Amino acid sequence: SGNYYSQGEIRRKELEQSCCVLGIPASDVTVIDHRDLPDDPAVEWDPKLLSTIVLKHIEAKNINLVVTFDAGGVSGHANHISLYTAVRYSALLVGCLTGELQGERGCRVLVLESVNLLRKYISFLDVPISCLLPRDALFILTKEETEQAKRAMWCHHSQLLWFRCLYVLFSRYMVVNSLRLL
Repeated sequence: SGNYYSQGEIRRKELEQSCCVLGIPASDVTVIDHRDLPDDPAVEWDPKLLSTIVLKHIEAKNINLVVTFDAGGVSGHANHISLYTAVRYSALLVGCLTGELQGERGCRVLVLESVNLLRKYISFLDVPISCLLPRDALFILTKEETEQAKRAMWCHHSQLLWFRCLYVLFSRYMVVNSLRLL
């Protein structure tokens, strides 16, 4: 629930504001508040517990595409890495990729590529590099989409420490995202 530093309610509202900027209605936002899944950058979550929650959500919302972090979690955040581990566990254990989870349609999983520190902070200059490297999907945002993404990120006031401000201003993830199928 984003309750690190006891700011769960503030972060919940910021998430809803951010999603609103992106055109995602509040009714489509699900916040998990589970005592065994604390918002803590140093805590690894139980992949079995988290995969159970993720699978229930996929089934309840009839989701056919999941986008998550890769094994590096983009920033090395233990919760992000745990989410990848749980989704991978779910996909391999239950057959999300083979279609067993969602009938014949299946559920595809894309993982966001973690890149080195230099590439992470060269913004649009990473586009040519990303175009040349192997990947399954590449999303390059337009100027308008980048500005919208930045407005959405600025909604997270409680988390905007100096390094996150640099992230919003200079991160390649605000402009280009390379993904691979799990």
